[in-house]
Amino acid sequence: MLLLLPVTFFLLHSCFPGRGSSHLLQEGLPWLKTEFALRLYRSMAAGKNGTNFVISPAGVSLPLEILQFGAQGNTNQQLADALGYTVRDPRVRDFLRTVYTALLNSSQGIKTELTCTLFVQVGTPLSPCFVEHVSLWANSSVQPADLSESNGTTIETNKEESGRPAGRGPGSPTWEQAGAASVQLALVSTMTFQSSWQRTFSSMDSQPLPFTCASGLILQVPMMHQMAEVNYGHFQDAIGHQVSLLELPYLGSAASLFLVLPRDRDTPLGHIEPQLTARVLHLWTSRLRRARMDVFLPRFRIQNQFNLKSILRSWGVTDLFDPLKANLKGISGLDGFYVSEAIHKAKIEVSEEGTKASAATALLLLKRSRIPVFKANRPFLFFLREPSTGFVFSIGRVSNPLD
Repeated sequence: MLLLLPVTFFLLHSCFPGRGSSHLLQEGLPWLKTEFALRLYRSMAAGKNGTNFVISPAGVSLPLEILQFGAQGNTNQQLADALGYTVRDPRVRDFLRTVYTALLNSSQGIKTELTCTLFVQVGTPLSPCFVEHVSLWANSSVQPADLSESNGTTIETNKEESGRPAGRGPGSPTWEQAGAASVQLALVSTMTFQSSWQRTFSSMDSQPLPFTCASGLILQVPMMHQMAEVNYGHFQDAIGHQVSLLELPYLGSAASLFLVLPRDRDTPLGHIEPQLTARVLHLWTSRLRRARMDVFLPRFRIQNQFNLKSILRSWGVTDLFDPLKANLKGISGLDGFYVSEAIHKAKIEVSEEGTKASAATALLLLKRSRIPVFKANRPFLFFLREPSTGFVFSIGRVSNPLD
């Protein structure tokens, strides 16, 4: 069972103090979306060696796309450069609407929700054109709210039943510090992905096995096991590192979890991560072959929160956060809006069919020693991907399954 619940907050203030250009597609949009996912991953991973984390590129890009509808001049260009595309391009709009519509039509065994809600301070004027764009974008909506009362405005960010925001406005640790009195808009995106494996891991086959952390520490962790026909490949990156790639599909094959594992136990995952590009991932995933294997994967649960503001600034998105330079005039026709906070929360849980695992004897493994083995018993990278478009729901790293 996989459960993914990312949430992203954008708090927009107004201060009202007394160069738009078209960004053409250089490559196919699926590749650009994948490049955005990898860039976001590398930025989050920087300086976090040996730690677990998960991010949702879809949950981050969605509010940025909506902000593009209201951005003008240099602010708009910086957002386009960060995303790698602009929603002002009709080809981009058509493609993304098709993708988002497909994602929202959950197939058998898969529950997917991708939403973005724009909470608007009562009395704040909005451009009808902007409202129309928001209402047509990925199940997004505009809701009036009293954003001046931080204690009375809450969003259930961990509501696993639906993944949809509830309440009248955003609630987070930074909300009280952000100067609620001047907040005019709050843009909150949520994404939920929940599904069962196409071939389940039996809880009776789970057992504690050693996992070598990045620090060299060896821990006994709950390790799931199955023998199955899987898509598998053995590749070499640009500087010669040997890499194993395994695909584990979910029911209906509408999405798969891909696992990237260094074949050499002495090769740190951090040496492979910089070599990953959209082109490399496309090449590797297209060359996977069916193989009958023993698959060992630790159960893991990761939950974290990131400050997107610092990351986006490092990408050159600076005007958006500057009260004097931000140009979001397309939102209401007035100057003065800027983004004060950008926060991303994500959670992922990977297990057998949601049941508790029980320990089993290791003798079972010895009987299967002649079958090729994929054993994620050291740090690995994972990404959840929709196969037909290459859309990346989430990407992350497991360095210690017990953290």
